[in-house]
Amino acid sequence: TTITGPVTPPTASQTTITTTTTTTTSETSSPGSMGSTAVSTPPTPTGTMTVTTTGVTETGSTSRSAGTTHSGSTPHSTMVMELSSATLPTATHTTLTGSTAISTTTSVEPSSSESTASSTPSSVSTSSMSVTTSGTTPTESFTTTSGTTSRTFTTLTATTTTTTTTTSEIVSSGSTTFSAPTATSSAVVPGESWWLCNCTNAICIEDNIIQVVPIICDPPPKPTCANGLSPVQVIDEDGCCWHWECDCYCTGWGDPHYMTFDGLYYSYQGNCTYVLVEEIHKKVDNFGVYIDNYHCDTRDTVSCPRTLIVRHETQEVRIATVKPNTLQVEVTVNKQAVALPYKKFGLSIYESGINRVVEIPELKMNVTYNGLSFSIRMPYSLFGNNTQGQCGTCNNNTADDCMLPNGNIAENCETMADHWQVVDPSKPQCSPGLNPTKAPSTTPTQPCKESAICKLLLGSVFEPCHAFVRPEKYYMACVFDSCVLPNLDLECSSLQTYAAICADQSVCIDWRSHTNGVCSYKCPSNKEYRACGPTKEITCKSSQQNETSTKQVEGCFCPNGTMLYDSGVDVCVKTCGCVGVDKIPREFGEEFTVDCQDCICLEGGNGIVCKPHECAQQNKPSCDGEGFYEVNEVNSEDFCCPIVTCKCNTSLCKTEAPKCTLGFEVRSYIPSGHCCPVYQCVPKRVCVHQNAEFLPNSSVFVDKCQNCFCTNEVNVSTQLNIISCEHIPCNTYCKPGYELQPVKGECCGRCVQTKCIIHAANSSDLILSPGEFKNDPYNNCTIYSCTNIHDQLISSTSEITCPAFNEDSCKPGTITFLPNGCCKTCAPLDSPTPCSVRKRKDFIVYKGCRSVDRVVMTECEGTCGTFSLYSAEANSMEHSCSCCREARTTVKRAELKCPTGHSISHEYIYVESCSCRDTECGSSQSSESQSTEENDRASTLNRIKRAISLTSK
Repeated sequence: TTITGPVTPPTASQTTITTTTTTTTSETSSPGSMGSTAVSTPPTPTGTMTVTTTGVTETGSTSRSAGTTHSGSTPHSTMVMELSSATLPTATHTTLTGSTAISTTTSVEPSSSESTASSTPSSVSTSSMSVTTSGTTPTESFTTTSGTTSRTFTTLTATTTTTTTTTSEIVSSGSTTFSAPTATSSAVVPGESWWLCNCTNAICIEDNIIQVVPIICDPPPKPTCANGLSPVQVIDEDGCCWHWECDCYCTGWGDPHYMTFDGLYYSYQGNCTYVLVEEIHKKVDNFGVYIDNYHCDTRDTVSCPRTLIVRHETQEVRIATVKPNTLQVEVTVNKQAVALPYKKFGLSIYESGINRVVEIPELKMNVTYNGLSFSIRMPYSLFGNNTQGQCGTCNNNTADDCMLPNGNIAENCETMADHWQVVDPSKPQCSPGLNPTKAPSTTPTQPCKESAICKLLLGSVFEPCHAFVRPEKYYMACVFDSCVLPNLDLECSSLQTYAAICADQSVCIDWRSHTNGVCSYKCPSNKEYRACGPTKEITCKSSQQNETSTKQVEGCFCPNGTMLYDSGVDVCVKTCGCVGVDKIPREFGEEFTVDCQDCICLEGGNGIVCKPHECAQQNKPSCDGEGFYEVNEVNSEDFCCPIVTCKCNTSLCKTEAPKCTLGFEVRSYIPSGHCCPVYQCVPKRVCVHQNAEFLPNSSVFVDKCQNCFCTNEVNVSTQLNIISCEHIPCNTYCKPGYELQPVKGECCGRCVQTKCIIHAANSSDLILSPGEFKNDPYNNCTIYSCTNIHDQLISSTSEITCPAFNEDSCKPGTITFLPNGCCKTCAPLDSPTPCSVRKRKDFIVYKGCRSVDRVVMTECEGTCGTFSLYSAEANSMEHSCSCCREARTTVKRAELKCPTGHSISHEYIYVESCSCRDTECGSSQSSESQSTEENDRASTLNRIKRAISLTSK
């Protein structure tokens, strides 16, 4: 009898079947079943054979560690069969695709007298019976799904000629059928065992007694994981049953926030390189995951992840952020940049949506990083109770997640995180092993208004995921990021991390469209964004049948109707053909030229087969002329076959351009068929004067007494334009009082004032030469004078003040004007005027300053004895001179007002009395000893004084 599939272990009861005829076992299945049929043939015995089925329990450790829930086993019947026929028993096994209940019918002769205990609770009858039991079968992934096996075992003891036993069974599609060992020439040794089928073992006891040991598993209760994620199903070591495990899942995001393997949340702002996870007891050579943080704010108080480091045996993978706070990263292995996908020495790196994934299949672990967040997933079966670092200890218990390197438990994980520094040559300020001086703050120093984006975590957008993963811790991290770094949009990382965990739990959240563009993600032109896409995109080179994972990630994917050509060739194609270095999709059989290679796209092999491009024959030109050289030009008809032509390069010409004289310029021309130019000097059609060129109609300075300009007329002999000049016209008219005088260095004379111009009271002008004085034509009491002092003309006005005069005191006919024509007097005409004091009022002018009012001034005036007689004895003129002069004077003061606005005190002489006094009369030759200037000045003053003195006569 062949028994297939997970079966419930039997109890200790036994059934012995003794048969004298051939026993035939047939197996039937439901009409809808699909599968394959396997026939097993055990060793051929030489006599009777007894088969004994003994109840067993699940093998493996009976202890239960944290994070693991094992399935149980149920008792089952024992079957012992003794065969006395030489005919080999046959067995039929049918594998079905689904879970189906099968009816089993057993036919017995009427002479049957008894039946022993069987696996069914009722006695054997001729009616139909349906029995269904539940079991599981393994799949290729780390999780398993339950299947169903239906089986009925009926054991009869009969003395009739024929006993028919019918067995029906159903096995899930994932089960495997094992056949019993076949031996045709040797017997089975007692104690030897073999698998009859999956989870069913046959053991040879002795004397042709075979013990059949089937195993069936009951679904274990589903545990609750401390990290809030769903547990996974893991196959036992015997490959028959499975149990629940809570995966070790650690993640970090933002600035940065951590969620340990057991789901403990904390924030840490260190800016060194730290251990995320290492083994406590080293089982894997050089294994660990590390994070390089840096201060990402201007105050150096908040950190962000910069590089994720994965070490495994001989390889060190670094995924570094290219631009801060973006999803742009680059990957290096052992400090060398690599292209993705990368696979070497048991480690693979590939893109999965927006993430870069480092996967180690041997350890069943993967690490993801996208520049803003990271995650580490490891199986509990390999790493349970054996992790340490900032991700904590994976044992489904948060109590020891803040464990220090020495095994002690820190008060909080913020303090613990600082102890996991590693030596980083690029960060000399970091010292591993030092205790932090102060626990870093994980809350904003000042309360702030939460970002509207953070509210999405608690709202309807993420509500479908709330039942699978609680959002509160991610909401706290989001609020912290929006308060501490409000301008970096780091709150998006909290939503991105929560959405990724939801997708890991098969809950898709399309959240970026609800952020008003703050958390938008832009894809290349050939891709489209999807919130939930496959972790590994289907390509032309991959098998679609192997993609059974239900996990999803966000990222950029090929549009509908296209697929990725290959994981290493980022080109979306509609049909799977070929893609070369030009990234252009080609169909099978298509011929094309690329990089001057004639290629064809073929199905199979490397896909693209190329050969060098052949060019047509062409006539090569001769480039012997001066300045010519050969050059290859692009052929518009065939870009791979250049055309050889002659090009002209004037720098290769040996003839130099001549230097032309002023007024001429170099002109060149290239004769037809030549490369190098021919030079000659030609007139520029300009005027030349004193080594300068002048354009036509522009002025030319020859001298300042002439106006010259360049004409358009050309001098035939010089070929230069002619300069035409005209003398500058001069002004010869001068105003009254001015005379035209020549000026040295000037072409024309200048009007220079030579006489005083005096504005009289009646608005008439008087022109007086220096030294000249004149009465006002309308007022004899006003006298104007002109004086030249140091080449400066000074005009003055004098007012004659007449003494008090009473006409009644004069005798009739004695009233007359004094010689000045201004004052009246009654003195007899024949009586000389006696020498006396004369008073008048006038302004005092001194050094430009003038008295405020008229001042009373006195002077001596009158007639004294003066004569000139000829002396015959002396033969010359004798002179007797007597002057009316001051006899007694005093000094008085007067206030003068200056043009500058200030006042000065001026002293002047006041005559108290006058008398005639003798004076020496000089000879006529005495005047010749005086200079001309002194004579002029004295003459002028004398004339003024004489005019004024007339007032006393």
